[in-house]
Amino acid sequence: MKKSFEFTHEGRHIVIENRWFEGEKLFVDGQLQDENLGLSFSGELNGKLKTTEGIKDLKATVGGFFTIECKVFIDHQLAYSSKAQAIQ
Repeated sequence: MKKSFEFTHEGRHIVIENRWFEGEKLFVDGQLQDENLGLSFSGELNGKLKTTEGIKDLKATVGGFFTIECKVFIDHQLAYSSKAQAIQ
C-alpha cells in the first residue's frame, strides 16, 4: 500500500512517499534526499531545500496507526500538514 503527500514550497516540489513494507522516501524536485527502509509506524526524513533565502533544513515526519499522516517542517517551522492544507 502506497500513500504520497505532495506540496510546493517556493517553487520546489516536495513529495513524501510511504509504502508499508518498503519504507518512506523524501523527494525534492524528483531527487531522493532521504529514506527509511522497511515497516515503520513512525518515521523521520531529513533533507535540504534550496530557496531564494539560501539552504534550509527540511524535516518530514510520517506516522500513525489507523491512518498515515505527514508533517513537514522547514527550518523548524511547520510548512505542511496532511490534516490541514499547506500553510503558506
